[in-house]
Amino acid sequence: MSSADGRPVMVSLRARKMGELLMVVPALRALRRAFPDHTHVPAAEAHLLPLAAAIGAVDEVVACAGGSERLGTTPLPALCDGADLAVNLNGPGPRSHALLLAAHPARLMAFAHPDVTESADGPAWPAEAHDVWRWCGMLASFGVVADPTDLLIHAQPDPRLPSGDDVTIVHPGASSVARRWPVERYAEVARAEVAAGRRVLVTGSPPEVLEVERVVELAGLEPSADLCGTEVRELMALVAGAGRVICGDTSIAHLATATGTPSVVLFGPTDPARRGPPADRPWHRALWTCRTGDAEGRQPDPGLLQIDVDTVLAAIADLAPNPARA
Repeated sequence: MSSADGRPVMVSLRARKMGELLMVVPALRALRRAFPDHTHVPAAEAHLLPLAAAIGAVDEVVACAGGSERLGTTPLPALCDGADLAVNLNGPGPRSHALLLAAHPARLMAFAHPDVTESADGPAWPAEAHDVWRWCGMLASFGVVADPTDLLIHAQPDPRLPSGDDVTIVHPGASSVARRWPVERYAEVARAEVAAGRRVLVTGSPPEVLEVERVVELAGLEPSADLCGTEVRELMALVAGAGRVICGDTSIAHLATATGTPSVVLFGPTDPARRGPPADRPWHRALWTCRTGDAEGRQPDPGLLQIDVDTVLAAIADLAPNPARA
């Protein structure tokens, strides 16, 4: 199938959360370079379409139901049907493979799955790799060269914020309880940041409203500091304009990496070598006690709880400035 301007269509699937979308930025840009004559159409969750557009390597973004329960419940939009190339950046299959194949592409790039014959020429799924490198490696097996350090997106700072060095974003939530540092400790960090003369804003997704309210209350912040439920476009601008982000292993950590905003990220069950910020960028600090566990556990991870407030405050004080932002 060709797009409205007559060019062949390339569809790439990444129907996951914000952090997961940000970890395929290098792969999406590599596809754009490798297929400059194609109309590049990423399929992402509807609320992330502004973020997908900010990557700067796409022509038209289409909405796709995502998540472990919804993926494949609805077909890809008509624009994707009969695409010249379909690229699975979502997972190892088979459901994500099947969703793309249902659009009848001429060619599929994906990891090999034994139940999907059309994926047989793909590489094996590398279970222990960092997600950024995993997708760059998959493309390399098809001759597409990707730069795993190419992580920055185009996000304009929120003009309502004062100088970025005066603003600290504290994000206490995470999608699983295992990755949530106690709100009381986040509140202590917030109080210390206020005492240092900084403005503190507390963010979170709608399900994290109680955690955000509790940090604001315990830290003695003004109600206006509660920014729970901020939509993606505004959150991008807030992080891009902030001086630093303090959070756990969750999507806003990847947004800080993507905007070049200094960050202190607290890891518990998961090794930062698999999901963390680039280790060679001193304006991002990953704190980890070298203990792994169940990332979807129903109790805060014991290793995460070993990280105390003083360690986090020391990491904030030791954050290097991002020379590009300076």
